[in-house]
Amino acid sequence: MASRKRLNGPAAGALVAILAAAVLAADQFTKYLALENLPYQREVPVLGEFFQLYLTKNPGAAFSLGTGVTWLFTLALAAVAVVVIVLTVRRVRARSWAIVLGLLLGGVLGNLTDRLLREPGFLVGHVIDFIHTPWMWLWFPSAIYNVADMFIVTMMISVAVLVVVGIRFDGSRERRNTDGSADEPTATVTDR
Repeated sequence: MASRKRLNGPAAGALVAILAAAVLAADQFTKYLALENLPYQREVPVLGEFFQLYLTKNPGAAFSLGTGVTWLFTLALAAVAVVVIVLTVRRVRARSWAIVLGLLLGGVLGNLTDRLLREPGFLVGHVIDFIHTPWMWLWFPSAIYNVADMFIVTMMISVAVLVVVGIRFDGSRERRNTDGSADEPTATVTDR
């Protein structure tokens, strides 16, 4: 079975940067539209109880938890962004990892932008949420989110899938022994 050509460092970096910029732009544009066009904290049905718009400002983390330590979430988002950038520059050569990390970085930067630039101030800005899916309330009370949140959640699931199926940052696959343990990493093939 022929393996796919691996990305070189600049190509991986460019792919991550382009995807991150696209997600960041989509997130900030949709937040702008929500702020300009939606009433504050009033339901706007789009598809009845299935999908609604509900503009709110979230000072905390998911489900408004930790509202008193907003600055910690800002630092955590910044740390995730730095880790993604360092991994991309130093290790990522697999297209799948570049796509997942680029989309994840875009989501992180979307909410980080809110934390840094929105009211009430630097490091403690409130994240703009406006997507409301009431049917999710059975599992997630107060499920109101934004485009960045969707990318963060789906890409973290994608990270878990890549890890479980054994795809390494360089694009090689981890081989499993019959007892379920992983083989030691082998030397990788350079780009062709």
